[in-house]
Amino acid sequence: MAGRLPDRDIATIRERVRIEDVVGEYVALKRAGADSMKGLCPFHDEKSPSFHVRPNHGLFHCFGCGEGGDVFAFLQKIEHIGFVEAVEQLADQVGYQINYEGGGTSVQRDRGTRSRLVAANAAAHEFYLSQLREPGAEAARKYLTERNFDAAAAQQFGCGYAPAGWDTLTKHLLRKGFDFKELEAAGLSRQGQRGPMDRFHRRLLWPIRNLGGDIIGFGARKLFEDDTMPGKYINTPETLLYKKSQVLFGLDHAKREIAKGHQAVVVEGYTDVMAMHLAGVKTAVASCGTAFGDEHLALLRRLMMDDNFWRGEIIYTFDGDAAGQAAALKAFGGDQKLAGQTYIAIAPDGQDPCELRQHSGDGAVRDLVARRTPLYEFVVRGLLADHDLDTAEGQVEALRRAVPVVAQIKDNALRKAYATKLAGWVGWDDIQTVVRRVGEEAKRNRNGGGQTGVGRATAPPRREVVAEHPAARPNPNDPTLLPQRQVLAAALQYPGTAGAGFDALEPEAFTHPAYTVVRTLIAGAGGTAAGLGGAEWVNAVADRTDDLTVRAMLSELANEPLPVKSEADIPRFIAGVLARTQEAWVGRQIAELKSKLQRVSSTEQPEAYFALFGDLVALEQYRKSLLTQAMGSHGDFATGA
Repeated sequence: MAGRLPDRDIATIRERVRIEDVVGEYVALKRAGADSMKGLCPFHDEKSPSFHVRPNHGLFHCFGCGEGGDVFAFLQKIEHIGFVEAVEQLADQVGYQINYEGGGTSVQRDRGTRSRLVAANAAAHEFYLSQLREPGAEAARKYLTERNFDAAAAQQFGCGYAPAGWDTLTKHLLRKGFDFKELEAAGLSRQGQRGPMDRFHRRLLWPIRNLGGDIIGFGARKLFEDDTMPGKYINTPETLLYKKSQVLFGLDHAKREIAKGHQAVVVEGYTDVMAMHLAGVKTAVASCGTAFGDEHLALLRRLMMDDNFWRGEIIYTFDGDAAGQAAALKAFGGDQKLAGQTYIAIAPDGQDPCELRQHSGDGAVRDLVARRTPLYEFVVRGLLADHDLDTAEGQVEALRRAVPVVAQIKDNALRKAYATKLAGWVGWDDIQTVVRRVGEEAKRNRNGGGQTGVGRATAPPRREVVAEHPAARPNPNDPTLLPQRQVLAAALQYPGTAGAGFDALEPEAFTHPAYTVVRTLIAGAGGTAAGLGGAEWVNAVADRTDDLTVRAMLSELANEPLPVKSEADIPRFIAGVLARTQEAWVGRQIAELKSKLQRVSSTEQPEAYFALFGDLVALEQYRKSLLTQAMGSHGDFATGA
C-alpha cells in the first residue's frame, strides 16, 4: 500500500512546476500585467476572458465562476483526479522522485487510478505500434500507403494495428502487471463469454491524446469485409479518461498552431487530419466518434482566446453539400460573434481532404482551406440555389426566403454588406430596396429598436444632428473600449496635446456607435486643429448636435479624470493611448487582410496574392511600431489592455 505524501515533497513539486506551463496546455494565456496572465476559463463557457493565472504566486482564479487554487487544484479540476494523483502526475513531469513516508520511493500507485489507466493505454499503444510491422498487418499498411501515407506519416500520428487474436493484447498487458479491472476501466479489454478479451481486433488504430499528450483512447478503422464488429469506425468507450464530447483527434499536434494562428480546421476523420497536416494545414482536428459539438467548440476557443484584433477562425470541411448546409445552418443559429468568423470549405466532387490530397496533391488541400466560404455567404447562397433566378418569380421568392436570414446578422455593417451582396446574387437591380427590406426586418427582430448612425440636417448650417442616437451608451468600464473612451476624453480636455495624432484617427477606429458619433462631432467642429480649448472647445463640439444623450456623454468625457499621477504625465499618456487606439484599428485591418489573403490562390493569382502579402507585411510592421510606442509611452497607465 502506498505511503503518505510528505509535505516537503509536495512543496518542492509545487515550486518546481510552473503553473503557467501546466495551465497553458489547456488554455491559451496572454500577458495581462506584471504577474498576471489571462485566458478563457476552461471550467465554464464565457465570451471574454475572466480566468487569471499569477505565475509568481503559483495561483489561478476565475472571476466568472469562482474556481481557483494552486497548480494541484487546477489539475484535479481539469482532469477529474484526486490530490495524490495530481501530485504524482506533476512529479513525473518534472522528474522528481517522491519519498513516501512509510513506503519508500518505489511505492506502487493505487490500481484503477487515472495514472494507471494512462500507463495501460501507453503500454497498449506500444504493443499496437509493434504489431503494425508484423506480417498480419499487411492490410493496415496497404490501407495507409494507398492513401499516400508512408511509414513516417504513420509514425507521426502513432498508427498501430490490433491483431486477430482473441485476447492477445489483454494477455500481453496482464504479463506487464496490469490487472483486468484496469484494462476494462481503460476501455482496452472487456469480459467475453470465454473470459477477458481485447476490445479491438484486426483493425487499424490511431491513438487519441488529451492536451497534455497522454493517450486516453483509440480510434479503430475496419479493414476486412468479414469483420463483424459494428461500424466502419469504433472508438474507445466512455471511460474515466475518454469523454468523446471533450476530445479532438489531432489536437496534440495542432494546439500550438491553433493558438498561434487563431485558426482551427475541423474535418471529419482521422485520415483527413493526417492529410491536412501533411499538406501543411497544421491546425486540423476531428471529433472522435461523435458530432462536433459545443464542448469541442469551447475547447478550441480557449486555445485561440478571442481577442480584439483576431477573433479566431473556425473552418469546417465537409465531403458533401447536404452535410455542409445542415452544419452551417446550425452554426448560423448559434453564437453570432463566432459565426462571423466561421467558414465552410467543400472539396470538389464530394471528396474528403484525404481523397483530395490523394488525387490532386498537397496544394489542392491548402487551396481548399484558402478558398473557404464565409458561413453567412454559404448559408444565403444555399437558400438561393433552390430558386430559378432567371425568372422574376424566382427572384422574388428567393428574396422572400433570404431577406429574413440576412436580417438575423446582428453586426450592422456586416448585415448591410450582405444585403448588398444578396441583391447582386439574386440579380435584383434595385439594391437599396433590398438593403431597406433587410433593415426593416432587422428592426422587427429587435422588437422595434432603432438603428444607429449619424445623419446631416439641411438647417441650420454647420450644425450636424444625430438623427438616431446610439441604441445604448457604452459601459465606461468596458476594457475593450477603454482606450477609445480615453482618447476621446483626451481630445476634449487637451486638444492641443492630442493634436494631429487624434485628427489622423479614422472614425472606423472607434468600434462603439456612440464613440463614432463623438469622433464625427469633433471632426465637424474643426478637429483639434481648431485652436480652441477648455469650455469653449467642448461647447463647440456639443453645439453640433441636438441629441441630449450625446451631449450628456460629451460632458462626461470632458470631465472624466485621466489615469495619470500628475499633469507632467499627460503628454506621455495621450501619446500612448493614441498609439493603442490606432494599433487596435490596424489590427482589425490586418485581420481582414489575412482573411482576404487566405482566399486568394498564390498559384492561380500570384500578382494579387503578393500584392496583398506586401500590404500585410507593411501593416504588421506599422502595428509593431505602434505597439512599441503604446507600451513605451503608456505602460504605467490603466487602459484596460
